[in-house]
Amino acid sequence: MGIFDRLATLLKSNINDLISKAEDPEKMLDQIVTDMRNQLARAKQQVAAAIADEKRLKDQAEAEYKAAADWENKAMLAIKEGRDDLAKQALVRQSEHDEHARTLETTWQAHQLETEKLKNSLRDLNDKIEEAKRKKNLLLARQRRAQAQQKISETMSSMSEKSAFEAFARMEDKITSNERLIKASSEIDEEFSGDRLAHDFKRLEKSAGSASADQQLMALKQKMGLLGSGTSAPPRRLVAGEEIANAEVEDKKGKP
Repeated sequence: MGIFDRLATLLKSNINDLISKAEDPEKMLDQIVTDMRNQLARAKQQVAAAIADEKRLKDQAEAEYKAAADWENKAMLAIKEGRDDLAKQALVRQSEHDEHARTLETTWQAHQLETEKLKNSLRDLNDKIEEAKRKKNLLLARQRRAQAQQKISETMSSMSEKSAFEAFARMEDKITSNERLIKASSEIDEEFSGDRLAHDFKRLEKSAGSASADQQLMALKQKMGLLGSGTSAPPRRLVAGEEIANAEVEDKKGKP
C-alpha cells in the first residue's frame, strides 16, 4: 500500500471514529483539520525521504560514470606506456562501472517519476486541506442555523396552539372579572360615602333632563301637525326647585 493510500485509510478511519462518537461538530471539524495537517506533515517527511533516495541514486550513477571515465583514462595511459595488459584490465573496470552506472541511472529515472507523482499527490492533499479549512466555517454556520431551527421547533412544540389560546382566554376572563369588581366597588363607595344630598340632586337632575326631552318631543310633534289642536300638552313635570316654589305659593294663598 502506497504512502497516500495509507494516509487516506487513516484519515477515513479517524473521521468515521469522530462521527460515530457524535462529538460537538465544531470540535469534530477542528480535530479533522488537525489530523489532516498532522498526516500532511508525515507525508511531507516521507516524500522528502523519497526525494533524498532519488538524489542518492542520481549521485551514485554519476559517481559510477565518473569512475568509468577514470578507468578509461588509465587505460589510455597504459597504452601510451606500452602496457597493453594494464590497459585491458582498466577497460574491464571501465565496463563494470559503466554497467553499474547505467543500472543506477535506470533506477534513478524510475524513482524520479515516482517522486514526481508523490509531489503531485502531496500538492493535491495540501489543496484539499486548505479547501477543508475554508469549508469548515461554512459547515459550522450551517450547524448553528440547524441548532437554532431545532431550538425554535422545540419551543413551538412545547407550547401548543390550544394551550396558548386557553392561557389568553383565562387571562381575559380574569381581567374582565377584575374590571367588574373595580366598578362594583366604585358604585358602593359612591352610594355609601360622601354627601348623600348631592347624590339625591344628581338623580333629580337626571330625571329633569329626561322630562325636558319629553317636552321637546311633544312640541316637535305639535309643530309637525301630528297632534290635534284640542290635544293638551302632557302634564309638566316639576323639578325639585319648582316643587318647593309652588308649595310656598299655595301656602301663602291659604293664609288670610
